[in-house]
Amino acid sequence: MLGAPVLEGRDLTRYYAISRGAFKPSATVKALNGVSFSLHSGRTLAVVGESGCGKSTLARLVTMIEDPTSGDLLIDGQPAHVGDRSLRSLVQIVFQNPYGSLNPRQKVGTILDEPLRINTKDDAATRRAKVEEMMRKVGLRPEHYDRYPHMFSGGQRQRIAIARALMLRPKVLVLDEPVSALDLSIQAQVLNLLMDLQKEMGLAYLFISHGLSVVRHIADDIMVMYLGRPVETGTSEAVFANPQHPYTAALLSATPIANPQGRRQRIALQGELPSPLKPPSGCPFNPRCWRATDECRQIMPALSGDVAQQFACYHPLGDKPPSPPSE
Repeated sequence: MLGAPVLEGRDLTRYYAISRGAFKPSATVKALNGVSFSLHSGRTLAVVGESGCGKSTLARLVTMIEDPTSGDLLIDGQPAHVGDRSLRSLVQIVFQNPYGSLNPRQKVGTILDEPLRINTKDDAATRRAKVEEMMRKVGLRPEHYDRYPHMFSGGQRQRIAIARALMLRPKVLVLDEPVSALDLSIQAQVLNLLMDLQKEMGLAYLFISHGLSVVRHIADDIMVMYLGRPVETGTSEAVFANPQHPYTAALLSATPIANPQGRRQRIALQGELPSPLKPPSGCPFNPRCWRATDECRQIMPALSGDVAQQFACYHPLGDKPPSPPSE
């Protein structure tokens, strides 16, 4: 039994009013337009999609940097809002760029001590012991305590960033493309570290990624987003084995596979992601979809399916999808 979710979103939306000049009416960008999910301790939910799909906006809501325009965000069963200090420590974030997320003027020990100094009443000796313990957990040595970030490699800096995010013992980590700036060999090391920490500390991960290749082995569940809406959700096993939404299939076709016999036919999508200022009517993916019909162009499909997999599509691919346009 999974129990109650540690993080839950219920029909979250986030709209932004955009000024277009003195002689044009303002416009509304629907950065998130109805996102629901639940995340349990010890599990990883991967949020996948192109730039502009709403991943970063979702991260800002989950970390309580912004409030949703509508919908509910619950952390540990409690409604979460900007400025709620009692819940803020339960959700921490690890950013994409390990070179820009650490203060270059602070030593590693100071960087890791700061969250404890601000948020706890621990004395200096207790804080030092906690910092050294967390350094050991992420694979850093005691002598690293008094070194500056520029003295470390990218992989080591990301270990420092992970340690900083864990100092307050959160229940949820938002991982915003945490390995995309690292070499492939280092990516595997950091991902293995994250999985070990999750098992040891019971952490829940919201893992944000552009593509599906990185999340294949770390995610328990996947939410594929397009223009602010989920188009397919489900267990990692179900989505990878048999994607139902054409957009998910296109993302998977671009994912490198080590086994040449298991490669999928490459799906070349036509056109670019539509502007969120003027989204298409009906299914937001219909201008780029080779299966689109008049129904797709007129009416927004709702998510349907079963517990393991849901998709927002009138013409799901099924077990044997027809050949799409290819490169």
